Amino acid sequence: MDRIPLVPPTIQPINELVHRPLWSVMIPAYNCASFLEETLLSVLAQDLGEDQMQIEVVDDASTDADVEALVATLGKGRVSYYRQPHNVGSLRNFETCLNRSRGHLVHLLHGDDRVRPGFYTKMGGLFTAFPTIGAAACRYAYIDAWGNDRQCSDPERPDDGLLDNWLIRIAQQDRLQYVSMVVKRSVYEHLGAFYGVTYGEDWEMWVRIARCYSFAYTPEVLAEYRGRPQSISDQKMATGHALRDLRSVIAVIQNYLPDDDKQAVLRHSKSVYVRYGMYGAFNAWKDSGNTNYILGTIREAYRLYSGPSFYRILTKVLFKFILYNCALHKPKRENLNTEPFYLSDTKTTE
Repeated sequence: MDRIPLVPPTIQPINELVHRPLWSVMIPAYNCASFLEETLLSVLAQDLGEDQMQIEVVDDASTDADVEALVATLGKGRVSYYRQPHNVGSLRNFETCLNRSRGHLVHLLHGDDRVRPGFYTKMGGLFTAFPTIGAAACRYAYIDAWGNDRQCSDPERPDDGLLDNWLIRIAQQDRLQYVSMVVKRSVYEHLGAFYGVTYGEDWEMWVRIARCYSFAYTPEVLAEYRGRPQSISDQKMATGHALRDLRSVIAVIQNYLPDDDKQAVLRHSKSVYVRYGMYGAFNAWKDSGNTNYILGTIREAYRLYSGPSFYRILTKVLFKFILYNCALHKPKRENLNTEPFYLSDTKTTE
């Protein structure tokens, strides 16, 4: 079985005669045991009960801890556990999550992300208020590896409701994260699962859904997406492989759009992701000192878009690179003051 399917994997329907919960909270996990406790506790704190909510960890053969024991300790029998017989990769693990889900609404919650109080009540309410939608999303916060807030996503609308002109807006650039998305299982049954790439596969899925279904949205910040250097996303961004995947996704998305909108969306997407990739590589270089991160990304950025935006952004990034290098190698002046120095002695005008 290929780790990266070339077409959307099939999600088998469930016999409607079988009792089904409203929710399936499916938690794909791989070597994230140090964060999994926070993830599980954030769900269990708003557990709606077995009759209304399936909670299951789907472990892609982790090697960092005894995940089954961790789930048993925290879940106390409330959280199911399934372990892949061998490591199958993120896309196949998502496929397993979807096929093992039994609820009408599916939340794919990565094992290092978190939900805030009220997530399931609020998101379920959107499906009640707008019964014809295929998916719903909320605003989300970015958190670092230690769980500290860094920033929040921009709101897509000022209040609860349906997202207008959503196919074009989501096709221009990814505006969502897995943790912020809830999708009807019937939609996955209709359209299939994630495929093709391991960076941007979610973006392609949200556009695929938007082509066929409407989305509801709440501007409440109810989910937390964790950025960390060990994640697949951050590793692929650092090496430039993310831009290679995004080039493929952008080409696929073109097939979902009306002919009159294709060129404008294409220019917008390429410009956005050249900037995103180049600055991401610069930050990865700052954190690691590995110059190959910038060089590899420059190559992939040029392949993605060799228009004016590429050269403007390249100039800015190289200028930042030179300035930062100069600051690193600037000789330190000898401190002739023999008295001890304390942070409390300094003042700032900010």
